[in-house]
Amino acid sequence: MLRIDAGTTAPYCDGMSRRNFVQLAMTGMASLGLGDLLRARAVSAGAGTQAKDTSVILIWLDGGPGHMDLYDMKPEAPAEYRGIWRPINTNVPGFEITELFPRQAKVADKFSIVRSLHHDTGDHFDGAHRMLTGRFGATGANTAGKYPSMGSIATRVLGPRKSGLPAHVAVPYASSVGLRPGYFGANFVGQQYDPFETGGDPNSDGFKVNNLELGGGMTIDRLSDRRALLTRFDALRRQVDNSGVLDAVDRFDRDAYEMVTSSEARKAFDISAEDAKTRELYGRTNWGQCTLLARRLVEAGSTFVTVHYGGWDHHWNLQSGYESLLPQVDAAVAGLFTDLAQRGLDKKVLVVLCGEFSRTPRMNDGGNGGPAGSQGTPGRDHWGNAMFCLMGGGGVKGGQIVGSTNRLGEAPQDRPLTPGDIHATMFHVLGVDPQVAFTDHSGRPVTAVEQGEVIRELV
Repeated sequence: MLRIDAGTTAPYCDGMSRRNFVQLAMTGMASLGLGDLLRARAVSAGAGTQAKDTSVILIWLDGGPGHMDLYDMKPEAPAEYRGIWRPINTNVPGFEITELFPRQAKVADKFSIVRSLHHDTGDHFDGAHRMLTGRFGATGANTAGKYPSMGSIATRVLGPRKSGLPAHVAVPYASSVGLRPGYFGANFVGQQYDPFETGGDPNSDGFKVNNLELGGGMTIDRLSDRRALLTRFDALRRQVDNSGVLDAVDRFDRDAYEMVTSSEARKAFDISAEDAKTRELYGRTNWGQCTLLARRLVEAGSTFVTVHYGGWDHHWNLQSGYESLLPQVDAAVAGLFTDLAQRGLDKKVLVVLCGEFSRTPRMNDGGNGGPAGSQGTPGRDHWGNAMFCLMGGGGVKGGQIVGSTNRLGEAPQDRPLTPGDIHATMFHVLGVDPQVAFTDHSGRPVTAVEQGEVIRELV
């Protein structure tokens, strides 16, 4: 086991400040040879799943964004429910979103909103695990991931869309509730399918991606010679290794070598090559430029890219928090849909925006159990009974509202949907059979989607 200290995270509402560790281990890799990969692809093809050349950009709002303040506003509800902001019309009749999203309002025909999503848990860890893996498996008392993320499953089956690019990427890092890679991890499908983390801030001058540069004195020729030598040594070891571990090591080695030597990968990660107008389109913020980098990666050949937007745990000071964060989201999301359409990528790239859960329909008094206002101005607490998910592109219809919540935004009123339905739709877009199965640590076959169907209104 290799364990690397990767720094600390900001504290979440449970008061804990978690230290991040990047861990590499060989546990569970025995069944992850090339033959298994080919069989998984064959299962998808045999099930009639259409081969596609599509990709996913998942924008992850870590901490839980409130549906009542973003995409499912209730202007007729009592003041303590409807909140601070008013809805505005979009370019789609009958489709309203928050007034803090004026740029998205102009491109609402390019995305749809699921308003009836729910999983009914208010636990950060449980919610994140369900949203990212589709299954129960973690709680605040036991935070370890149990199942592979949808991104890891997709890239396990599909690989990159073009060789030389990492299939599964997180910009700037894979983090769910302060855990890295947390529930973005591959778990029993093999840690070589964890997302590659770029690190850094793409909005800063001199941005470079971690682990993509050759060491001092190393050239591509020398790297090739060294790799050939190691391959010969490994061939001797492989004669006595029947566990499949070396297949996993080979995958790490091959992916790392292709990334370092690939001109395509270097070009994709070089965000400085973008013109100033395009960079401004996304917003010259960390989030905006991370989203632009995600577009560059899927355009170059990555299959599944996650962009991390943190800081959504607003139990108090909701107004100041959202008035800072939502304009950044607006610029990045509107910029992404506009850019994809201009480049002819809107039919090839699915954009998904969500978090682990939502926030309570009724606002609190800012006291967090103490006197009103003792912690700050009012906010909203944890709520998994009614949530939203934005989806658009990649063949998913835009301008649609799927499902609804009751008049106070407390629960689905019609067309209740679960994370499994979101995942089934994503796999449909990517061309992955949702019933493709992988063997867990106990030897039990586990399907990609446990319960869920493609959201018919969107495809």
